[in-house]
Amino acid sequence: MPTSHDTPAAAAIHAFWLAGRQATGEGTLDVTSPWDGRAVGTVSVPSEAQVEEAVAAAHAVREEFAATPAHVRAAALDHVSRRLVERTEEIARLISAENGKPVKWARGEVGRAVSVFRFAAEEARRFNGGEAQRLDTDAGGVGRLALTRRFPRGPVLGIAPFNFPLNLCAHKVAPAIAVGTPIILKPAPATPLSGLLLGELLAETELPAGSWSVLPVGNDRMPSLVADERLPVISFTGSGPVGWSLLDAAPRKHTTLELGGNGAAVVLADWSSEADLDRAAQRIATFSNYQGGQSCISVQRVIADASVYDRLVPKIVAAVEAQVTGDPSDDATDVGPLVSEDAAQRVEAWVDEAVQAGAKLLTGGGRNGATYAPTVLADVPAGVKVACEEIFGPVLTVTRTDGEAAAFAAVNDSPYGLQAGVFTHDVQAAFRAHRALEVGGVIIGDVPSYRADQMPYGGAKQSGVGREGVRYAMEDYTYERVMVLTDLDL
Repeated sequence: MPTSHDTPAAAAIHAFWLAGRQATGEGTLDVTSPWDGRAVGTVSVPSEAQVEEAVAAAHAVREEFAATPAHVRAAALDHVSRRLVERTEEIARLISAENGKPVKWARGEVGRAVSVFRFAAEEARRFNGGEAQRLDTDAGGVGRLALTRRFPRGPVLGIAPFNFPLNLCAHKVAPAIAVGTPIILKPAPATPLSGLLLGELLAETELPAGSWSVLPVGNDRMPSLVADERLPVISFTGSGPVGWSLLDAAPRKHTTLELGGNGAAVVLADWSSEADLDRAAQRIATFSNYQGGQSCISVQRVIADASVYDRLVPKIVAAVEAQVTGDPSDDATDVGPLVSEDAAQRVEAWVDEAVQAGAKLLTGGGRNGATYAPTVLADVPAGVKVACEEIFGPVLTVTRTDGEAAAFAAVNDSPYGLQAGVFTHDVQAAFRAHRALEVGGVIIGDVPSYRADQMPYGGAKQSGVGREGVRYAMEDYTYERVMVLTDLDL
């Protein structure tokens, strides 16, 4: 098994992908490991002229790509899915090296990307079959039939974050290919290597030249891409301030924003056996710390009924303390570093603020470089950042509530609304949660961190607008166009 020092060679300069072919630019970007600071790779950065070439190519090929037979698009997606399987270990090591994600979680990310491309291939074969509607329900519609199909809105600007550097690129690219719309993919500057490797697999297919580009440009160059009228669709995953600024900058574009959250796990009174509480504690501990807590649906808040709180919290603390923190290339590691030391310092400052305001530190609270110890806080005062903002780190707060209504109100007492988990055996309570909770997804019997890549995924309130999930993104990238046939013998 390779060690961390065997993973990808830092010597070569990685070319980017311009209209389906490799190219190099005038500048470079160094990628370093957040775990130990070693060089992971050097990426060539496209010039302004090369970015213009990529956008022009996407605009020029849009009609040709839209007319590409479904079997061609599906075959390309199937090919990428198979190649991801064949190169799983290599890609997982790459993700771990550039992102700091423990390799066991990185393997899971590759597996999810395999599924995303497979789902997209399946959807490409059955998408847009057309819906026929008789219009002779009124006298004026006699002999008329409406046929509705979906057509691409136009080339997509896909902006991906650092925390899932492969799978969230896949969620931008695969639906675009499935519907036949060109895409310009901008991976995160901290983690561009996974997106560039995805380009390597796309280049093995027979997709039209210009139908896709992978451009590792800096965030300072994003405004010009956002403003470009030849890219009428924006799909963004990242922070709230950046996402809303994009919407403000391009209010007439079709924009999907997958933003932050502060996911709550509710433990209701009926989830009360020792086995129940053991399972809840283990799931909470795992998914408050996986990816270093750098997931929009990681568990940030535990809201437990008073009848189970005193038995549950010690179990959570013990399960959190059992999380193995260390070298992300080690298969035994559960929790690696954050993406940068700056990110860990921010988490440290937020926890210190909470403790100084009266929160009780039950475990954790220490930082070593970019690594922050898995942390549990109780009695957190309202108004401190860890109580009301997205921590995006391995920090968990626990709160006691009295009854279901109070628990649901506590979930909703947040500017965010991405997903929530509710531990209950009561199907009626499950339906009440589904109705009451102001979130995009309610996970019953588990943490809010569950996501299946084929289901609709997105939030309410400050967590964004629109939905991803392969078929839902395909619908988002397209619009309905109706054709009315006249003088038919219906």
